[in-house]
Amino acid sequence: MRMDSGASRNANQGVLLRSYDGATRLRSDVRDVLRPPKRMGKLWSHSGDAVLPFVCTACLASLLFGYHLGVINGALDHIAAGLGFADDAILQGWVVSSTLAGAAAGSLTGGALADRIGRRRTFQLNALPLFLGPLLSSNSGGFESMVLGRILAGIGIGIASSVVPLYISEIAPTEDRGSLGSLNQIGINIGILLALVAGLPLAHSPNWWRAMFLLSTLPAILLLLGMFKCPESPRWLVKQGRYAEAEAVSRLLWGKTNKFEEEIGNLKTDGSETFDEDAIWGELLSKRYWKVVSTGASLFLIQQLSGINTVVFFSTAVFRGAGIKSDVAASALVGLANVMGSMVASSQMDKQGRKYLLMSSFTGMGASMVLLALSLAWRSLQTFSAILAVLATVAYMLAFSYGAGPVPALLLAEMFASRIRAKAMAFSLGVHWVCNFVVGLLFLSVVEKVGVSVVYLAFGAVCFCGTFYVSKNLVETKGRSLEEIERELSPAVYNDAPGFAIL
Repeated sequence: MRMDSGASRNANQGVLLRSYDGATRLRSDVRDVLRPPKRMGKLWSHSGDAVLPFVCTACLASLLFGYHLGVINGALDHIAAGLGFADDAILQGWVVSSTLAGAAAGSLTGGALADRIGRRRTFQLNALPLFLGPLLSSNSGGFESMVLGRILAGIGIGIASSVVPLYISEIAPTEDRGSLGSLNQIGINIGILLALVAGLPLAHSPNWWRAMFLLSTLPAILLLLGMFKCPESPRWLVKQGRYAEAEAVSRLLWGKTNKFEEEIGNLKTDGSETFDEDAIWGELLSKRYWKVVSTGASLFLIQQLSGINTVVFFSTAVFRGAGIKSDVAASALVGLANVMGSMVASSQMDKQGRKYLLMSSFTGMGASMVLLALSLAWRSLQTFSAILAVLATVAYMLAFSYGAGPVPALLLAEMFASRIRAKAMAFSLGVHWVCNFVVGLLFLSVVEKVGVSVVYLAFGAVCFCGTFYVSKNLVETKGRSLEEIERELSPAVYNDAPGFAIL
């Protein structure tokens, strides 16, 4: 019997598209053909536009992440003078490092919370330390209350560091996951810049640091209220067996298109999204998961051992040597390089791919570190050492923000199997914060023993090793659903799962 053209198209689509019962799996190459092209001049598709308000709300936590890291730099001397420990370097060090200690604890807590109560409620609960911490610091009358406030803020940014990329990766459309995910890093960098701007009145008002802390309570309130309007992750809802809610949320996020059948079809029939209990911490070390978990942790280990925090720490001294006397101007140059690099990364994440950006970034960081070390050590370059050091520092920050800054958190949310995703993210970011703390603690003493140029060369070697490690151990995740990536990286999970004979 002859079929009319409309019926023929419907029949062909019925063959291609996956039913809710999972009888047929749509091939990824066919999906790419059927997927409508992005509009010219835009970083994301129409579906990305629908998700953008929710991503921006989540990135309020990223903004506070950057703000609380940057707020202490210009204000520390004024805080110490106002609270009576201006001559005690140890106490000043605790004011700085207490935030990192809180962040390490918060990052490990965030994964368990996100699994137990959901991503959205975790954001809302996290607004509490992000509000109370700076409120306590702004009203502190001594060292103890200041440190307690900084620890609370650290717990908040630690939870944010694991939950923000997790949430964005689970609500973003596949083709826009990279560009939308990079908004996390852009939010952090904007937060750092806002902390710099907020500190400008300190030159004329030494007690302005109290207002600087108080200002950060506003985004925390907006985060709490904004999350009431944001949907829960459909992947978390499916894990809880709440299919009707997942279906409604998916239509809100991805629209009434083929994308809905694709994504919900994956979630409902792929064995990764079963009613099994979430993984316990010990399972991250099991043979099934250890390879991918160790890869994620290694990315953050390399990121922190690449010297990012030390470059920021010494940037003021480097710029002073080049004749730039203003600390504000020096910090502004570093901050602007960070934001510019992150914006370029956002535009290229779903075009060039995560792996390419990471390899390019580590290579550029390594070359910049070598140039920075040589400009400080070689007498033959002494005439140009100041300007070369500035160029190397800015180039390093651009390279870092192009890949090594935004990619690891996004990539980890894509790499980890759904069952372990939240806890594995928390574990990897725990490694990040612990390394951050250790490098900051040991850096100055190591520099005193071997010299800053030798340390910078070591950082450069780590960057080049990072390029090699990425080339050998990472798969490209651009344009692939989280479930496709999981099938490749965790085949044992799928082989053991029920209902997988069709794969």
